Amino acid sequence: METGISASRSTPNWLKTTALELDVFQSKKYYIDAELRDTACVSDIREALASAKSEDTHKYTELVQILNTQNKSHVDVVAQQETLLKFLSRSVTFLDAAHHEELLIRILGMKIWDHPPNVVYALLELIISLATTRGKYLNCCLEMLIFNLLSQPHILNKKMREVPSLVHSALHKISYLVPPAPSQILYILVKRMPNIYNKGHGLVTYVDASLKLENSSIGKVVGDRILRVIMLRLLDLDCPVQSLNQNYSKVSELLDKLMVLSFEHLESCQNAGRLDEVFEILFDLFENLILTTCKPKFPQFLLFYACSLDPEDCGVKFASKLLAIFLSSNKDRVTRTNAVDYLASYLSRGKFLHASFVARILKRLVDECADYCRTYNVGASSGHLVFYSGCQAIMYVLCFRMRSILDVPRFQLLLTPLESVLYHKLNPLKECNPYVVSEFLKQAKAGGLFFVSEAFIFGDLPESETSRAFGGFFSFDPCLFKISNSFISPNFIYWSMVKRTHDEDEAFAEVIVYGDTDNDEDYDDDPVLDNDVKRMSITPKQSYMRDTWRLSKMPSRIRPSTSPSQSL
Repeated sequence: METGISASRSTPNWLKTTALELDVFQSKKYYIDAELRDTACVSDIREALASAKSEDTHKYTELVQILNTQNKSHVDVVAQQETLLKFLSRSVTFLDAAHHEELLIRILGMKIWDHPPNVVYALLELIISLATTRGKYLNCCLEMLIFNLLSQPHILNKKMREVPSLVHSALHKISYLVPPAPSQILYILVKRMPNIYNKGHGLVTYVDASLKLENSSIGKVVGDRILRVIMLRLLDLDCPVQSLNQNYSKVSELLDKLMVLSFEHLESCQNAGRLDEVFEILFDLFENLILTTCKPKFPQFLLFYACSLDPEDCGVKFASKLLAIFLSSNKDRVTRTNAVDYLASYLSRGKFLHASFVARILKRLVDECADYCRTYNVGASSGHLVFYSGCQAIMYVLCFRMRSILDVPRFQLLLTPLESVLYHKLNPLKECNPYVVSEFLKQAKAGGLFFVSEAFIFGDLPESETSRAFGGFFSFDPCLFKISNSFISPNFIYWSMVKRTHDEDEAFAEVIVYGDTDNDEDYDDDPVLDNDVKRMSITPKQSYMRDTWRLSKMPSRIRPSTSPSQSL
């Protein structure tokens, strides 16, 4: 049986090594001194490499044949390949692309998953030596490692389960010894980004590998850019999910898996003591990619989950940063209104946020709106969009938090200017979302927050539809993905959990929204929402009061929809 060596030629002793002899040698029971044997083997390897430059190249050809042998399961072939790779790693300075091109192609073309672990260990040792000793081979070695990392089988047998971590370790060692390596790794990752409509496992493997690299020494150099690549891909996937196109089922399942990987990555960052560092990167991405350009339904939950893992630091920072953006006169109107939209939804939904912190943020919003009223004492117009967004944000948060605020007198005192703001000539009660206004005024009246005129109680808005308005179309709506939601739900306030001031003391609101139950029904069967429903947004629109009757005809179940456009 062919084992990769020609039987007609005189073969060096190291090439005759059998699996049993190699095992004995490695356990230091072989009768020849290990150091002398190693020296002899290295000398034979170098002699064979030198023969490639001479007329008699048979020794070099034998080296190539060993790596080219197809019978990878034969024990002697395995032993010969392992030995060859091991001693080649000590002879990389003797490799010359001009004379050893065929051998280098064989080495760099080896698929890790086709070989037993012992051969893989020796191969990775050689790749590390090749990448760090000769700079001209760096890119080829990194390409080889990343290709293998991204092409790993979906299921690994027991012997191969540690191999991915060994490949990561090889990349780390190379990056430590060769400073340009992290940037080159990032370039290769971007180049090998799978298409979102390719087989799902490829993208899942890609994101998993990229996140592991981010949470390593490589991440210290290019971690922010790795997270940017992943965030962009999540946003790419979010669009097909919202549009409910023909790939919805496939893409939603894929996005769910990627969100779970991202949540697990945040947990590992927390365990490594670097969650705050990653949060800062995520917020920069959020501000540049999401806040000013689009309103996705899912990627922003990475920030929500990071905040739930560290409420005292990340949780406070997120709200404070959003508030600062809203208060900044240097930001454009769209950015400011989007910021207060996210702030209101976050303060309403974050179970981990203390009532005292929510009250302080509300005071800042109320004070800002009160200052605006004193400055702009004119009638309503579209130029006051930021002001109306602030008013609506306050009312939206209080729909969720009214009881906890009113239970503490000093918290209630912080909101004293709110009454004058809402009854100002700018008419925020008429310009904001009627469902939010109606629910807020009902609770304000029942809780005694201030006097509520009956003219602003919208009795013609069905209770069931008002309830559903708080379960959809806002920045942190309930997550529709079952697996991802298992991470979010323990720290998420659903509308059905809210005890309102006009509820009976012994009963909670009887409202069902997605995420409150374990219902597995597929919402693909729901009717398509009409355009009027898509206009439901936390961003105030002047046409809301005229559209009240049409809005009240919302379907009984809310499915994912495209984000509503803003009226500027």
